[in-house]
Amino acid sequence: MPKGVANKRYTPEFKKKVIETMLQEKLSYKETARRFGTDDKRIAVWERIYLEEGPEGFALERRGRRSTGQPRKLAKAVEEDLLAEVQRLRAENDYLKNLQALVLEDERRQRKKRR
Repeated sequence: MPKGVANKRYTPEFKKKVIETMLQEKLSYKETARRFGTDDKRIAVWERIYLEEGPEGFALERRGRRSTGQPRKLAKAVEEDLLAEVQRLRAENDYLKNLQALVLEDERRQRKKRR
């Protein structure tokens, strides 16, 4: 692409029209590209999106790199195990806090008896 020429943006309606025309008329990528004045590789990407996600997939913004900062979804069983462990650890923590409070109270009583 020559320097200074902006990337062309296509509307979701245009992408849908291109792919549906290609599928209905059984055109190749190159024939479709010539007919609509776009790139055949771009049409291949649009076809993949159309077949995987349907026409609604064209409305999603796909520019830029994918985010690597967000954690991936865990398996349902792993997530349930982790939640159960968190609950167990919270209960254990509460128990230990109560036990410590009882021990401190007992020590205070012992000191008072000595005096």
